[in-house]
Amino acid sequence: MRTAAPFGVVLLAAVTGAGTLPAQTLRSFSTTRQFHGEARLAATIVFAGGTLRVGAGAPGSLYTMQLEYDAERFQPISRWDAARTEVTLGVADRDGGAIGVSSGNRKQGADIQFSPQPGLDLSMTIGAVQSVVDFGGLRLSSLVLETGASTVEVRFSKPNTIRCTAAVFRAGAAELNVVGLGNSRCDKVTYEGGVGSVLLDFTGAWAGNTELEATQAMGGLTLRIPRSVGVELTTEQFLATFQPAGFTRQGNQYTSANYATARRHLDVTLTTSLGGVSVEWVD
Repeated sequence: MRTAAPFGVVLLAAVTGAGTLPAQTLRSFSTTRQFHGEARLAATIVFAGGTLRVGAGAPGSLYTMQLEYDAERFQPISRWDAARTEVTLGVADRDGGAIGVSSGNRKQGADIQFSPQPGLDLSMTIGAVQSVVDFGGLRLSSLVLETGASTVEVRFSKPNTIRCTAAVFRAGAAELNVVGLGNSRCDKVTYEGGVGSVLLDFTGAWAGNTELEATQAMGGLTLRIPRSVGVELTTEQFLATFQPAGFTRQGNQYTSANYATARRHLDVTLTTSLGGVSVEWVD
Protein backbone atom coordinates (compact mmCIF):
# COMPACT_ATOMS: atom_id res chain seq x y z
CA MET A 1 0.00 0.00 0.00
CA ARG A 2 1.34 3.41 -0.96
CA THR A 3 2.14 5.63 2.00
CA ALA A 4 1.70 9.39 2.08
CA ALA A 5 4.76 11.53 1.56
CA PRO A 6 6.15 13.04 4.77
CA PHE A 7 5.32 16.61 5.54
CA GLY A 8 7.79 19.19 4.29
CA VAL A 9 10.11 21.00 6.58
CA VAL A 10 8.96 24.49 7.51
CA LEU A 11 11.39 26.76 9.29
CA LEU A 12 10.43 30.08 10.81
CA ALA A 13 12.99 32.44 12.27
CA ALA A 14 12.25 35.94 13.48
CA VAL A 15 14.87 38.52 12.66
CA THR A 16 14.55 42.20 13.45
CA GLY A 17 15.94 44.13 10.50
CA ALA A 18 16.97 47.68 9.85
CA GLY A 19 14.09 48.85 7.68
CA THR A 20 13.58 52.15 5.99
CA LEU A 21 11.26 53.20 8.83
CA PRO A 22 12.18 52.78 12.52
CA ALA A 23 8.97 50.84 13.28
CA GLN A 24 9.51 48.25 10.58
CA THR A 25 10.20 44.69 11.65
CA LEU A 26 11.61 42.30 9.08
CA ARG A 27 11.33 38.59 9.61
CA SER A 28 12.62 35.61 7.68
CA PHE A 29 10.48 32.65 6.65
CA SER A 30 11.69 29.56 4.83
CA THR A 31 9.74 26.54 3.59
CA THR A 32 10.71 23.55 1.45
CA ARG A 33 9.39 20.12 0.50
CA GLN A 34 11.30 17.22 -0.99
CA PHE A 35 10.37 15.80 -4.38
CA HIS A 36 8.85 12.31 -4.04
CA GLY A 37 8.13 11.48 -7.66
CA GLU A 38 5.05 13.68 -8.03
CA ALA A 39 3.87 13.78 -11.66
CA ARG A 40 1.97 17.05 -11.17
CA LEU A 41 2.05 20.07 -8.88
CA ALA A 42 -0.72 22.66 -8.63
CA ALA A 43 0.81 25.81 -7.15
CA THR A 44 -0.74 29.13 -6.12
CA ILE A 45 1.35 32.20 -5.36
CA VAL A 46 -0.26 35.08 -3.45
CA PHE A 47 2.05 38.04 -2.99
CA ALA A 48 0.72 41.32 -1.64
CA GLY A 49 3.70 43.60 -2.12
CA GLY A 50 7.46 43.80 -2.46
CA THR A 51 9.92 42.05 -4.76
CA LEU A 52 9.20 38.57 -6.12
CA ARG A 53 11.32 36.11 -8.08
CA VAL A 54 9.99 32.79 -9.39
CA GLY A 55 11.88 30.12 -11.30
CA ALA A 56 13.28 26.62 -11.50
CA GLY A 57 15.05 25.15 -8.49
CA ALA A 58 16.86 21.94 -7.59
CA PRO A 59 15.25 18.75 -8.97
CA GLY A 60 15.17 17.19 -5.50
CA SER A 61 13.00 19.94 -3.99
CA LEU A 62 9.35 20.01 -5.04
CA TYR A 63 9.23 23.66 -4.00
CA THR A 64 11.12 26.14 -1.84
CA MET A 65 10.40 29.68 -0.66
CA GLN A 66 12.77 32.13 0.99
CA LEU A 67 10.88 35.15 2.33
CA GLU A 68 11.75 38.42 4.05
CA TYR A 69 8.56 40.19 5.14
CA ASP A 70 7.30 43.16 7.13
CA ALA A 71 5.82 41.42 10.18
CA GLU A 72 3.78 44.44 11.21
CA ARG A 73 1.74 44.51 8.00
CA PHE A 74 2.05 41.08 6.40
CA GLN A 75 2.06 37.39 7.21
CA PRO A 76 3.61 34.46 5.32
CA ILE A 77 1.53 31.84 3.50
CA SER A 78 2.58 28.19 3.26
CA ARG A 79 -0.18 25.62 2.83
CA TRP A 80 0.34 22.09 1.51
CA ASP A 81 -2.44 19.67 0.49
CA ALA A 82 -0.90 16.22 0.09
CA ALA A 83 -4.11 14.62 -1.19
CA ARG A 84 -4.37 17.05 -4.10
CA THR A 85 -0.65 17.75 -4.52
CA GLU A 86 -1.34 21.46 -4.15
CA VAL A 87 0.64 24.22 -2.48
CA THR A 88 -0.08 27.89 -1.73
CA LEU A 89 2.88 30.17 -1.08
CA GLY A 90 3.50 33.86 -0.57
CA VAL A 91 2.62 36.73 1.74
CA ALA A 92 -0.72 38.36 2.57
CA ASP A 93 -1.82 41.62 4.13
CA ARG A 94 -2.28 40.94 7.86
CA ASP A 95 -5.25 43.30 8.16
CA GLY A 96 -6.96 42.13 5.01
CA GLY A 97 -6.88 45.66 3.65
CA ALA A 98 -5.83 47.09 0.34
CA ILE A 99 -2.72 45.63 -1.23
CA GLY A 100 0.12 48.06 -1.60
CA VAL A 101 3.78 48.81 -0.94
CA SER A 102 4.77 51.74 1.22
CA SER A 103 8.23 53.12 1.90
CA GLY A 104 8.25 51.01 5.04
CA ASN A 105 8.48 47.60 3.40
CA ARG A 106 10.62 48.05 0.32
CA LYS A 107 12.96 45.32 1.55
CA GLN A 108 10.16 42.76 1.63
CA GLY A 109 10.84 40.05 -0.94
CA ALA A 110 10.53 36.38 -1.83
CA ASP A 111 12.38 33.84 -3.94
CA ILE A 112 10.14 30.90 -4.92
CA GLN A 113 11.45 27.91 -6.84
CA PHE A 114 9.83 24.75 -8.21
CA SER A 115 11.28 21.41 -9.22
CA PRO A 116 11.77 21.01 -12.99
CA GLN A 117 10.42 17.43 -12.83
CA PRO A 118 6.61 17.53 -12.31
CA GLY A 119 4.10 19.19 -14.60
CA LEU A 120 3.30 22.59 -13.09
CA ASP A 121 -0.12 24.24 -13.02
CA LEU A 122 0.60 27.72 -11.66
CA SER A 123 -1.75 30.48 -10.54
CA MET A 124 -0.33 33.83 -9.40
CA THR A 125 -2.11 36.78 -7.78
CA ILE A 126 0.25 39.65 -7.07
CA GLY A 127 -0.35 43.18 -5.84
CA ALA A 128 2.07 46.11 -5.91
CA VAL A 129 5.08 44.05 -6.87
CA GLN A 130 8.30 44.18 -8.82
CA SER A 131 8.56 40.66 -10.16
CA VAL A 132 10.71 38.50 -12.43
CA VAL A 133 9.24 35.11 -13.37
CA ASP A 134 11.32 32.73 -15.49
CA PHE A 135 9.73 29.48 -16.66
CA GLY A 136 12.91 28.27 -18.34
CA GLY A 137 13.62 24.73 -17.15
CA LEU A 138 10.11 24.15 -15.78
CA ARG A 139 7.45 21.81 -17.19
CA LEU A 140 4.61 24.33 -17.35
CA SER A 141 1.20 22.87 -18.18
CA SER A 142 -0.97 25.95 -17.44
CA LEU A 143 -0.62 29.49 -16.12
CA VAL A 144 -2.87 32.20 -14.73
CA LEU A 145 -1.20 35.48 -13.70
CA GLU A 146 -3.20 38.37 -12.26
CA THR A 147 -1.46 41.60 -11.30
CA GLY A 148 -2.39 45.09 -10.17
CA ALA A 149 -0.11 48.11 -10.03
CA SER A 150 3.04 46.13 -10.69
CA THR A 151 6.11 45.88 -12.86
CA VAL A 152 6.28 42.28 -14.02
CA GLU A 153 8.67 40.51 -16.37
CA VAL A 154 7.78 36.99 -17.47
CA ARG A 155 10.39 34.98 -19.37
CA PHE A 156 10.25 31.69 -21.22
CA SER A 157 14.04 31.55 -21.46
CA LYS A 158 14.08 27.87 -22.54
CA PRO A 159 11.62 25.77 -24.56
CA ASN A 160 8.92 24.13 -22.48
CA THR A 161 9.34 20.34 -22.65
CA ILE A 162 5.60 19.63 -22.31
CA ARG A 163 2.44 21.01 -23.87
CA CYS A 164 0.88 24.01 -22.12
CA THR A 165 -2.87 24.18 -22.56
CA ALA A 166 -3.31 27.87 -21.74
CA ALA A 167 -1.58 30.97 -20.37
CA VAL A 168 -3.79 33.76 -19.03
CA PHE A 169 -2.51 37.24 -18.14
CA ARG A 170 -4.73 39.81 -16.41
CA ALA A 171 -3.14 43.19 -15.72
CA GLY A 172 -4.51 46.41 -14.25
CA ALA A 173 -2.35 49.53 -14.14
CA ALA A 174 0.73 47.44 -14.75
CA GLU A 175 3.85 47.29 -16.83
CA LEU A 176 3.94 43.72 -18.11
CA ASN A 177 6.58 42.23 -20.40
CA VAL A 178 6.16 38.61 -21.49
CA VAL A 179 9.20 37.43 -23.47
CA GLY A 180 9.72 34.18 -25.36
CA LEU A 181 6.13 32.97 -25.75
CA GLY A 182 7.31 30.91 -28.71
CA ASN A 183 9.06 28.69 -26.14
CA SER A 184 5.93 28.25 -24.02
CA ARG A 185 4.19 25.61 -26.18
CA CYS A 186 0.87 27.10 -25.03
CA ASP A 187 -2.11 26.30 -27.24
CA LYS A 188 -3.81 29.57 -26.28
CA VAL A 189 -2.65 32.84 -24.73
CA THR A 190 -5.22 35.20 -23.23
CA TYR A 191 -4.46 38.78 -22.23
CA GLU A 192 -6.88 41.14 -20.47
CA GLY A 193 -5.43 44.60 -19.86
CA GLY A 194 -6.46 47.82 -18.21
CA VAL A 195 -4.39 51.00 -18.47
CA GLY A 196 -0.83 49.69 -18.48
CA SER A 197 1.94 49.13 -21.00
CA VAL A 198 2.25 45.53 -22.22
CA LEU A 199 4.62 43.59 -24.47
CA LEU A 200 3.75 40.11 -25.71
CA ASP A 201 6.88 38.71 -27.35
CA PHE A 202 6.33 35.52 -29.38
CA THR A 203 9.97 34.76 -30.16
CA GLY A 204 11.34 31.30 -29.38
CA ALA A 205 11.34 27.73 -30.65
CA TRP A 206 7.79 27.29 -31.91
CA ALA A 207 6.52 23.71 -31.70
CA GLY A 208 2.95 24.25 -32.92
CA ASN A 209 0.26 26.81 -33.66
CA THR A 210 -0.97 29.32 -31.07
CA GLU A 211 -4.07 31.43 -30.51
CA LEU A 212 -4.02 34.87 -28.86
CA GLU A 213 -7.12 36.54 -27.48
CA ALA A 214 -6.23 40.06 -26.34
CA THR A 215 -8.32 42.82 -24.79
CA GLN A 216 -6.82 46.24 -24.09
CA ALA A 217 -8.88 49.03 -22.48
CA MET A 218 -6.32 51.84 -22.40
CA GLY A 219 -2.56 52.10 -22.55
CA GLY A 220 -0.42 50.34 -25.13
CA LEU A 221 -0.10 46.75 -26.35
CA THR A 222 2.85 45.63 -28.47
CA LEU A 223 2.93 42.27 -30.25
CA ARG A 224 6.45 41.14 -31.19
CA ILE A 225 6.28 38.33 -33.75
CA PRO A 226 8.90 36.40 -35.77
CA ARG A 227 8.66 37.02 -39.50
CA SER A 228 8.55 33.27 -40.15
CA VAL A 229 5.19 32.95 -38.34
CA GLY A 230 2.00 33.35 -40.33
CA VAL A 231 -0.40 35.73 -38.59
CA GLU A 232 -4.11 36.31 -38.99
CA LEU A 233 -5.50 39.11 -36.84
CA THR A 234 -9.19 39.78 -36.40
CA THR A 235 -10.40 42.94 -34.66
CA GLU A 236 -13.72 43.01 -32.82
CA GLN A 237 -14.22 46.62 -33.91
CA PHE A 238 -12.82 48.96 -36.51
CA LEU A 239 -9.55 50.49 -35.39
CA ALA A 240 -8.88 53.64 -37.41
CA THR A 241 -5.34 54.05 -36.07
CA PHE A 242 -4.37 50.40 -36.47
CA GLN A 243 -2.46 50.02 -39.75
CA PRO A 244 0.21 47.36 -39.11
CA ALA A 245 2.93 46.82 -41.71
CA GLY A 246 3.24 43.41 -43.35
CA PHE A 247 -0.51 42.69 -43.50
CA THR A 248 -3.22 42.79 -46.11
CA ARG A 249 -6.60 43.91 -44.86
CA GLN A 250 -10.09 42.72 -45.65
CA GLY A 251 -12.72 44.32 -43.43
CA ASN A 252 -11.72 43.75 -39.83
CA GLN A 253 -9.26 40.96 -40.69
CA TYR A 254 -5.52 41.39 -41.26
CA THR A 255 -3.46 38.59 -42.80
CA SER A 256 0.31 38.37 -43.15
CA ALA A 257 1.68 37.71 -46.64
CA ASN A 258 3.19 34.37 -45.60
CA TYR A 259 0.13 32.96 -43.84
CA ALA A 260 -0.64 30.34 -46.49
CA THR A 261 2.95 29.02 -46.65
CA ALA A 262 4.12 29.40 -43.04
CA ARG A 263 4.76 26.26 -40.96
CA ARG A 264 3.57 27.93 -37.74
CA HIS A 265 0.59 30.21 -37.24
CA LEU A 266 -0.58 32.77 -34.70
CA ASP A 267 -4.30 33.54 -34.85
CA VAL A 268 -5.17 36.74 -32.98
CA THR A 269 -8.51 38.10 -31.83
CA LEU A 270 -8.12 41.69 -30.66
CA THR A 271 -10.52 43.93 -28.78
CA THR A 272 -9.58 47.46 -27.76
CA SER A 273 -11.33 50.71 -26.86
CA LEU A 274 -8.85 53.53 -26.29
CA GLY A 275 -5.71 51.44 -26.28
CA GLY A 276 -2.98 51.61 -28.87
CA VAL A 277 -1.81 48.39 -30.55
CA SER A 278 1.36 47.87 -32.56
CA VAL A 279 3.04 44.91 -34.25
CA GLU A 280 6.83 44.48 -34.37
CA TRP A 281 8.31 41.95 -36.80
CA VAL A 282 11.63 40.36 -35.80
CA ASP A 283 13.97 37.97 -37.60
